[in-house]
Amino acid sequence: MNSSLSLTELSELFRKGCKPREQWRIGTEHEKFGFHCKTLKPLAYDGCAGIAQVLQGLMTFGWQAVYENNNPIALLRDKASITLEPGGQFELSGAPLLTIHETYAETRQHFEELSIINQALDINFLCVGFQPKWPRESMHWMPKSRYAIMSQYMPKVGSHGLDMMTRTATIQANLDFSSEEDMRRKLRIGFCLQPLVTALYASSPFVEGKPCNYLSKRASVWLDTDPARTGIPACIFDDDFGFDGWSNYLLDVPMYFVMRDGKYIDCSGESFRDFLEGKLPQLPHQYPTMDDWELHSSTAFPDVRLKQFIEMRGAAGGDLAWITALPALWKGLLYDPQTLDKVWAWIEDWNYDEVLKLAQDAPKNALRAEFRDMPLQSLCETMLDLSEEGLQHLNVCNALGNNEALYLSPLKKVLDAKQTRADQWLHAYHHEWGESVDPLFQTAIIPTFE
Repeated sequence: MNSSLSLTELSELFRKGCKPREQWRIGTEHEKFGFHCKTLKPLAYDGCAGIAQVLQGLMTFGWQAVYENNNPIALLRDKASITLEPGGQFELSGAPLLTIHETYAETRQHFEELSIINQALDINFLCVGFQPKWPRESMHWMPKSRYAIMSQYMPKVGSHGLDMMTRTATIQANLDFSSEEDMRRKLRIGFCLQPLVTALYASSPFVEGKPCNYLSKRASVWLDTDPARTGIPACIFDDDFGFDGWSNYLLDVPMYFVMRDGKYIDCSGESFRDFLEGKLPQLPHQYPTMDDWELHSSTAFPDVRLKQFIEMRGAAGGDLAWITALPALWKGLLYDPQTLDKVWAWIEDWNYDEVLKLAQDAPKNALRAEFRDMPLQSLCETMLDLSEEGLQHLNVCNALGNNEALYLSPLKKVLDAKQTRADQWLHAYHHEWGESVDPLFQTAIIPTFE
């Protein structure tokens, strides 16, 4: 490459993430949909009881605003942030924390602060995976210039990119790794088990007020968003996969934009490899910086994403219990050395084609999907047992003497009932709810805290 950045230098961005075990933390992110209580309509950015007003309200709790074109578009406090997804999905990106007990406290505090604002503005937030009532045209776009570029490009490469941007909500757990080999194993495990997590977290069986053909509409949308930057990269299953392999994958992901002088330049569909050779049409004879590379690496959206930590991205939105369950699940699977070895032995012979097929089946059938002639329900039970074993080994207790396995409770309830939230809500829709999704706006929301 005739540029200032070699493949080794590009890979160094991710290699810097290696941390000794004593420095490992877990970060948790989640999104939810704001709505007006009287009309159930989505919150706009501006206006009375709009998202800007919610951000202003949160500033009274010590959050500091980040502005774009004089609009507050994010908040920062300590090592946490609040950001806005394209359709106004309200996201808390939590701080890197040592225990899941701290994650629970952090998320609860966020909900308590929002609850005060909700009551004042007569709004609330819906904690599900896909907007169940309103069409895409009813969603309000947030005033962030990068979203304008993405929204123009998305329809060129998939049918549901704009739905992904405006009508999906997720929970995400972020985990550390100690070495290239540790990263390789955790990334492979993450991709193999992501369909199981998708099934457990299925919470979006409705589209525009009616049942659809999926238990996780959220996950189905991701199947037709942009195949070049989503899903499961085949290279993950290469025996020699490492940081260079991830960098090569990213180099083949089409660009969205670069930033110069604080402004985004539309480079959608262009090649970062061309940029490395000074052949980017928008910036002729210029070469990328590491900041350009880091920005580009953030525009790939596979089911698991490598940064200087590993993002587990397969779970749909949910309430406090569901948000806390996800990092607990992954911590149990990946942070106890004995359990990690058991999980690796379990999935080591799973191959790309069968995991890809499972990822395509799980959104529709959830726990009833099959893998090697075995129902996903059984695999999820194995996964949960392993996670609980790992958390019991780690045995990190709160003041009451309970370890982090207690946070697996909502996942256990689903498996005991053999019904996801989507299954339960579909039953309610056809019976108690009178074929209306409106009761969801009273069921799956942020509660009022005393």
